Amino acid sequence: MSTRADELRANLEQVRERIEKACQAAGRARDEVTLVAITKTFPISDVRALAALGVTDVGENREQELKAKAPDCPDLGWHFVGQLQSKKSRSIVRYASVVHSVDRDSLVEALSKAAVAEQKTVRCLIQVSLAAYGSTDAATGASRGGVEPSEVPGLAARIAAADGLELGGVMAVAPLGSDPEEAFAGLRDVASRLRSEHPGADWISAGMTGDLEAAIKHGATHVRLGRALLGTRTPLG
Repeated sequence: MSTRADELRANLEQVRERIEKACQAAGRARDEVTLVAITKTFPISDVRALAALGVTDVGENREQELKAKAPDCPDLGWHFVGQLQSKKSRSIVRYASVVHSVDRDSLVEALSKAAVAEQKTVRCLIQVSLAAYGSTDAATGASRGGVEPSEVPGLAARIAAADGLELGGVMAVAPLGSDPEEAFAGLRDVASRLRSEHPGADWISAGMTGDLEAAIKHGATHVRLGRALLGTRTPLG
């Protein structure tokens, strides 16, 4: 009988193979793409098992789970990938070194204040709305969050100037019902323009279980995978 560790090992092997093949198809080196394991709703035992298998970066989309799990595995790189309330910035900053979902000035201010208080530097990614890139339903696409591409330069400047924050690049989720190829090509263009002003902002966080190949083709440096790694079993609430 297979154990949970066996399941995770098999899933991770499949994910690594998919990433490897996608990199080969895109003419990219495998080490250009970092896997971020999204462990939302799954127990800390799964995080420990993935860490034992060589996973180094883990993401959460709820503050409650981040603060519950991160202290148990402090050697991992912890990412916050969900929508963030400014009032929870101090807690997020305490445990995460990267925030993928920065989408407004007030959040920049809150994260900066928290980072200074925690005496650390937090890498911030601007969440970009891709609703304009191939979405068949603009309202549905917009519901996935983020700023319009035209708003990226202004927000980037504010992050770059904020104490305790480092501008890392961009993050996006492909709109529902759209062609991820077109969406991620659009994100690649946004990222290229950002790098022309901020050369160090070279992360592109894009791609999930269903579209990681398209994301890697169009320059993703970080893919955020949950279901492919952890499966669809009934999670812990």
